[in-house]
Amino acid sequence: MAQLNYNDLAAFAVVARERSFTRAGAKLGVSQSALSQTIKGLEGRLNLRLLTRTTRSVAPTEAGLRLLQSIEPRFGEIEAEIAALGELRGKAAGTIRITAGEHPAISVLQPALKRFLPDHPDIKVEIIVDYGLVDIVAAGYDAGVRLGEQVAKDMIAIRIGPEMRMAVVGSPGYFERYGIPKTPQELVTHNCIATRLPTYGGLFPWGLEKEGHEIKVRGEGQLVFNNLGMRLYSALDGLGLAYMPEDQVLPYVADGRLIRVLEDWCPPFPGYHLYYPSRRHVSSAMSVLVDVLRYRG
Repeated sequence: MAQLNYNDLAAFAVVARERSFTRAGAKLGVSQSALSQTIKGLEGRLNLRLLTRTTRSVAPTEAGLRLLQSIEPRFGEIEAEIAALGELRGKAAGTIRITAGEHPAISVLQPALKRFLPDHPDIKVEIIVDYGLVDIVAAGYDAGVRLGEQVAKDMIAIRIGPEMRMAVVGSPGYFERYGIPKTPQELVTHNCIATRLPTYGGLFPWGLEKEGHEIKVRGEGQLVFNNLGMRLYSALDGLGLAYMPEDQVLPYVADGRLIRVLEDWCPPFPGYHLYYPSRRHVSSAMSVLVDVLRYRG
């Protein structure tokens, strides 16, 4: 077999991950046509089709997926080791890639970056908002953020936030029209603003609990969203009831724009944790960020 160019393998990994020559080219700083020729050359040397191309999409073949799953963790290890060399310079440096949901990205990571980045100009942080339970090793991330009970046992988990509570809220105008639910069972008669997340494969259930009695309500109404902002603004506009992280709605409850109901059915639960592989070397940059994010309560 002809000698492989490792830059070509790295280019293939980006195209396969992005599922687009255009996005991959922009990320790598090369033209779409040049990137296409690179992949064709790699496929020629391997005598294998690695990508299936259509006018609308790019997807790895079975061989391409196998190659991607093999090389991505190794590229991640190489990048981590190179970043670790920064320790020899006496200061933290490198790029940290994190996957997180929208709420922890806004409520936990963003405030930490405000404290963290000005003092560490040689560190770059890339945060990708994703609601799925991503395999951070296969996807090339350094770390992820999940609720405590969702972290896999083979990961190192660092608590980065306090306990959380959810809140069921609606506008005064909504309750004037439809009344206030006194029990979770009454939610089935209300216009509930639903959430669809890839992790659950359907509508996200509203987990309500009181005195050990748990009820999962799959509220249905006229609206379904996959983000916080649309749920919040729709509740403020009187379009239905929203099930939201408490911290996102308390300011509106305080000024009377939202009313909270069923509060006694929303107990606290474990908050967010940063997690990363236990077997991977932790770079100096990652160590500094972990120290900043660690919740000290």
